[in-house]
Amino acid sequence: MQAAELVLRDVHLPAAPSWWPPAPGWWWILGALCLLAVVGLGRAWWNRRRRLAMQRLFDEAVAAAHTAPERIAAMSGLLRRASRRRDARADRLQGDDWLRFLDRGLETPVFLAGPGRLLAEGGFRREVDPAEYEALARIARQRFLDWMTR
Repeated sequence: MQAAELVLRDVHLPAAPSWWPPAPGWWWILGALCLLAVVGLGRAWWNRRRRLAMQRLFDEAVAAAHTAPERIAAMSGLLRRASRRRDARADRLQGDDWLRFLDRGLETPVFLAGPGRLLAEGGFRREVDPAEYEALARIARQRFLDWMTR
């Protein structure tokens, strides 16, 4: 054959691979992402359930007491139970040492120099100011939940 008689055609590239179905590696990545999402959602659900249970425990224990000093004693008992999660000997602390321990890790000391001071002496008072009691209940509940849910 002579060069003039040869019929030459252009080179045709094969068609690009389709995007569906993806390669097996992409299926593995998708499966791993789904698994991570399920684990993350399950953990969030579990933490929320646990936090609600701790809130209910605190509220019921405090509500079971009849007088303000009894409620303060109940809060103190719950905080002492929760403190054992931080330090095994923390429940044996007394007075200012106990209040300092409760303030540990907080930006401002609310127990030693704030409404939490009522925790050390409020259980022995005949009458407790309702505003002081509410402030103590708020910070004690928050501290209890912080310790029990971490």
